[in-house]
Amino acid sequence: MAYKNLVIKPPKYTNNDGVKESQFYKGFSTVNDTASVSLFDYELIRQDLINRLSTAKGERVMNPSFGTIIWHVIFDPLTDELRAEIKDDLVSIISSDPRISPVKLELVDKDYGILVEITLAVLATNQIQTMALAFDRQLGLIAQ
Repeated sequence: MAYKNLVIKPPKYTNNDGVKESQFYKGFSTVNDTASVSLFDYELIRQDLINRLSTAKGERVMNPSFGTIIWHVIFDPLTDELRAEIKDDLVSIISSDPRISPVKLELVDKDYGILVEITLAVLATNQIQTMALAFDRQLGLIAQ
């Protein structure tokens, strides 16, 4: 039985602006209205993280540890204890993804929810990226 030759291509560097971009991680998203958009590296990691943070812990069938506790405590006053609990939960979620590691995490209490600013290190590409997420009581999760 013959085996197919496996060819491993090096990461592509495709950016017309001269900025080095790789395609180390590849995936797709069907969240937007467009049909299966290809995502690479940070954009793929960002979408995976948004998917996980959009889910309340215990909401996913057969995987009760998936998701975040923020949706259960979003109406509670943001005390120091709750702030520490949310940070621990977010660090746990981020650390469970082997592609990234948390660098900085900030929580801000807003009128209608919680604003979270996360700085991530993408391990394979040595990139540092920051994303802001607004957990709104009425609108849900808004990625900025």
